[in-house]
Amino acid sequence: MTPAETKPINLQHGVADALRPAAAVDVSVVAPAYNEEGNLKPLHDRLVAALEPLGRTFEVVYVDDGSYDGTFEELAAIALADPRARVVQLRRNFGQTAAIAAGVDHAGGRAVVFIDADLQNDPADIPRLLELIDDGYDVVSGWRKDRQDPGLSRTLPSKVANALISRVTGVHLHDYGCTLKAYRGELLQQLSLYGEMHRFIPAYLSLMGARIAEVPVRHAPRVRGQSKYGLGRTFKVVLDLFTVKFMGSFATKPIYVFGGLGLLCLLLSALVGVGMVWQKIALGTSFIQTPLLLLAALLFLVGFQSIMMGLLGEMVMRTYHESQGKRTYVVRQVLNLG
Repeated sequence: MTPAETKPINLQHGVADALRPAAAVDVSVVAPAYNEEGNLKPLHDRLVAALEPLGRTFEVVYVDDGSYDGTFEELAAIALADPRARVVQLRRNFGQTAAIAAGVDHAGGRAVVFIDADLQNDPADIPRLLELIDDGYDVVSGWRKDRQDPGLSRTLPSKVANALISRVTGVHLHDYGCTLKAYRGELLQQLSLYGEMHRFIPAYLSLMGARIAEVPVRHAPRVRGQSKYGLGRTFKVVLDLFTVKFMGSFATKPIYVFGGLGLLCLLLSALVGVGMVWQKIALGTSFIQTPLLLLAALLFLVGFQSIMMGLLGEMVMRTYHESQGKRTYVVRQVLNLG
């Protein structure tokens, strides 16, 4: 079935209820799905089997990210049979980060768990993640220690990316790409996600002072459907990493990075100018016979513009925080303040 052939479903009462804003529950499981027909009913059965024995209220928020197979029809049947299943259908394929953001927006859990819909993550690992949330951790990240994916095209690039992300962000995890993670719900509500940023959520929350744990989880080979991941996503991750580093280190002080670059360029311009004068005095080289004059002028202009950009960035940052009443800090808890 092509996207143009996808037909809308006449939503019955059970599905319509599933699309309403969530009531507070103990646990919300968010499962983004894109062309996962055939995987969803087994996934839901395994989720229910893992969550019911915990004695907690729970919901499963499925996000159909613009699928053009029978994904939504399967989700609609699940939602009609189980009111704890909630379905959010996006109008087109927006990508995994947007699908996760939609799931979080429609989730009411005090703890929120992300899981892939391809049956490669094991729902039986969720209770262990929730135990660590109960122990006081804000983020519990799954680690696919025995990963069942092709080594050259998937596992090796993932290891390189994980090492790079850990080094740049300072949050050392073995497996940033593992979707199976548990979060404290109120922290997720403070995040806005763009691009491919879902994999960087632990790093973002670490900037808010979140306590992070990592536990090995099981991983199974894909048995139905096709993987949506490839080497192309590695380049997107590298580009998003620049954003994460900038937002983490300089979001509230952009003058430091732009001004620092500007001062460096001005210093280099001055050094080139000194060298140019030395050539004139010691060697008799005319200013117009050396490219150093153009280099010094170029470095001066770049340095001046960088400092101006830093000042503009400071003005934009202050306007952003003050106009929206945003704070430059995050409170964990207060005592005796009502």
